[in-house]
Amino acid sequence: MSTPAAFSDGYRRYALFVLLLVYVMNFIDRQILSILAEDIKREIDLSDTALGFLSGIAFALFYTFAGLPIARWADTGSRRTIVALSLFIWSGMTALTGFAQGFAQLVAARVGVGIGEAGGSPPSHSLISDLFPPERRATALAIYSLGIPIGGALGAILGGFLGQKYGWRVAFMAVGVPGAILSLVVRLTLREPPRGAFDAPRAVTSQSPESAREVLRFMMRLPSFVHMAFGASLHAFYGYGAAYFVPVFLIRVHHMNKLEVGSWLGLIALTTGVIGISLGGAISDRLAERDARWYMRVPAIASTLAIPFAVIFYLWPDPRTAILLSVPGTLLGGVYLGPTFAMTQTLVKPHMRALASAILLFIINLIGLGGGPLAVGIVSDYLKPTYGDESVRYALLWIVTLGAAWATLHYLFAARTLQQDLEAKHA
Repeated sequence: MSTPAAFSDGYRRYALFVLLLVYVMNFIDRQILSILAEDIKREIDLSDTALGFLSGIAFALFYTFAGLPIARWADTGSRRTIVALSLFIWSGMTALTGFAQGFAQLVAARVGVGIGEAGGSPPSHSLISDLFPPERRATALAIYSLGIPIGGALGAILGGFLGQKYGWRVAFMAVGVPGAILSLVVRLTLREPPRGAFDAPRAVTSQSPESAREVLRFMMRLPSFVHMAFGASLHAFYGYGAAYFVPVFLIRVHHMNKLEVGSWLGLIALTTGVIGISLGGAISDRLAERDARWYMRVPAIASTLAIPFAVIFYLWPDPRTAILLSVPGTLLGGVYLGPTFAMTQTLVKPHMRALASAILLFIINLIGLGGGPLAVGIVSDYLKPTYGDESVRYALLWIVTLGAAWATLHYLFAARTLQQDLEAKHA
């Protein structure tokens, strides 16, 4: 088996790029649902709560629970094979969404997408962590995380264009095909790096792989991980709620059309979203050379600064001006991703990495992806008798601002014990 030194910088960049493309497909398949939600709601006669369930619990419950056994497999098996197979499954289920004739069939299709996507990130995080040393890990994982804004942008743009021109069913079918092709590229061109070659020998050595329960127990004994995981979950809670319902808000309250909304949101995600995530990883790596606690302080500062921009966006009367004023908040919103993913990989032993990533994503997605869109939908329906179509505006305002403030506190608490927990890994 090759050692990391045998991998050229060109191959590492190629592998990271391919895994980034996989993550882009992941978020195209998620975001396209939000831009087409109003059309689906009208045709199948759904409430906002049902829309929130469709994009939240229906997807997240199976995504999170399937992620644990798949990650256990990835810690001992071929990670490239798992990523390729998972991509093929979720792309196929995305295409099948376009054939759904009722709410139950929509739910079944989203469950299938969730099960497929459960095998994407944990083995990808593990592969990247074995291709890049610790001091470059936050930057590499931040680059991988660019799949979120890029995929979200393409999902919004393609969903807006295809939905406007051909209808929501054709849009789902069209975006499923490229993922199936990319799965072949993953399986045929990526190679398996050795596990833990950048880590201390003591960290790599293990009598036998720990069970999921043992890995979870190890991670739960690290206060910095616990606070970081809940801080990231709260980011995801309001972030996924906003990602799903902001297009609804702009279409329903400001009467923008799908193509216009998709173009605006896509452009912002491709620019400030990408910049914010990239800066989060690069700045954290740079500042942490002096003090590792900056991996937690940087997300806390970014979350705090984003709050006033969220208030402006949701309350400003003119939608286009509001969108422009939201740009700084969008930039700051993704800063937490690189440091969070990197610290999860660094806090645990090498043979735990895929499972550790799955545990982090289990917490993030069960609370954030599962609860965020559903919470916005429930609050919107609750406020509808008072505010009418404006109810979604106030549901988003309260959930986003309170979620960001609460997340900040957890990252600050995580910073207090991060150094001790990093040292405990080698004890």
